[in-house]
Amino acid sequence: MKQLKLITLGLALLAFAACSKKDNAVVSVPQIVIGKAISNTGTLAAGTYKGTMLANQTYTVGGDITINAGDTLLIQKGVKINMTNGANFIVNGTLVSLGTKDAPVTITDPRRTKTTGSSTVGQDSAYVGGWGGIYAGPTSKLVVIKWTHLDFGGAALKALPFTGANSLKVGAQYVLYFTNPSGVFILEDSWIYGSPDDATRFYGGAYNIMRNTMEKCGSLGGDGFNAKGSSYGNMAYNLIIGGATNGTKTASDGTTAGECQFTMYNNTYVNDGFRNNGVYGARSGSVEVENNSRALVYNNLIVNCNFGVRIAGGPGGAKVYLADTTSNSSSYITKTTTDYNYFYGDNAAITGQFVPTNVAQAVVTHPQPHGIPNMAAFLTSSYTFGFVYDGSSLVGKNNPLFKNFTLPEATNAWITQASVDGFDFHLQSGSPAIGKGTTTAFAPITTGIPVDPNFGSSEITLPGADMGCYQSNGKGNQH
Repeated sequence: MKQLKLITLGLALLAFAACSKKDNAVVSVPQIVIGKAISNTGTLAAGTYKGTMLANQTYTVGGDITINAGDTLLIQKGVKINMTNGANFIVNGTLVSLGTKDAPVTITDPRRTKTTGSSTVGQDSAYVGGWGGIYAGPTSKLVVIKWTHLDFGGAALKALPFTGANSLKVGAQYVLYFTNPSGVFILEDSWIYGSPDDATRFYGGAYNIMRNTMEKCGSLGGDGFNAKGSSYGNMAYNLIIGGATNGTKTASDGTTAGECQFTMYNNTYVNDGFRNNGVYGARSGSVEVENNSRALVYNNLIVNCNFGVRIAGGPGGAKVYLADTTSNSSSYITKTTTDYNYFYGDNAAITGQFVPTNVAQAVVTHPQPHGIPNMAAFLTSSYTFGFVYDGSSLVGKNNPLFKNFTLPEATNAWITQASVDGFDFHLQSGSPAIGKGTTTAFAPITTGIPVDPNFGSSEITLPGADMGCYQSNGKGNQH
């Protein structure tokens, strides 16, 4: 009865919070308990689980942890979960991981150790996959992950975990997977370190993906935050460094339930897009909008990435399709737009793709006037959109002045430096990226995204005036 009351209370809070559009952070509250405590004595064998993993305990998992429909598994702060045998979390019910800034949750493969400095496929175990992932199925109504380290995920699925999944096959190597058009997925203030393929695959539902750090995701391909189907929500204030291909991506394939629509704002992308072994120019290195999806792309800081914001223009040399750039007043996003983004590049190949050109196929990312550099003015009105241009004069210009990350980088370091290490990507007080964003040109999506300390988003952070994920007023990414 106690569990039923707690879940009922949580659902009531969800319903109340879903109507809220305020940017107020929820004050920290004591850790809650759902059902019975789960013992950490011995190895947790494959099976069904519900209840609470208790704060600051270490658990060893030897097989897939399955949460049945209607059940809840809650992970309290400071828990460390050592995943062995390529184990997964199979979520048919509700999963809530409530780490805190001072006591984050860690889910990892105990055989693996993080490395610093130069990182290459074949030499770094981050790109192989240790434990599996968190796979949430069509009956999963809620997944909440806060202040949680997800390290060395992506071991290949040995069997399909549930029926009715979108584009999920045996052998899939995702760290996070969610597929419920009526569900809610929250990922906040967390870390994803390493993956062999896309770090995430989202098919349907409401999402708030905010203030996370992503490192070394994708081996010879794979995206960071990859939203598909009818997914909608926000990807904001994330630091994405050293991703194989796109940092954030939208595409409407995988379901006919509706368009994929996301705001992508105040993210920092560093050294992304250099491990894709597919057709050059058919994928991005920062932002990708494709296949009948919509996006609002603003206030992003894009440093030494293979391509700038890429709005796909249609079929060409690769299987990438036209983004939806039409107007529709009934959509979450009326029309795909992008502006107020900040670009820096250390060679002409990078600066020549601040506005992606028709390398492999048509793109429709028109140069905008409010970014840095002002690409509309740089290319002038005589520029034929999509054609190759000479960006050599932009090399090394507009250094954003990170607190501790030297630009220009050493030759080709943008290809192999894929983790945060001891660097600090906050902006120095004199940074030209401070105050150059917009706080009024757009708004985040709030519909259907609950705000709650336990059963929803801690905060839907509004657009910030400074470019990138770190804000001089203390808002934004807290890592």
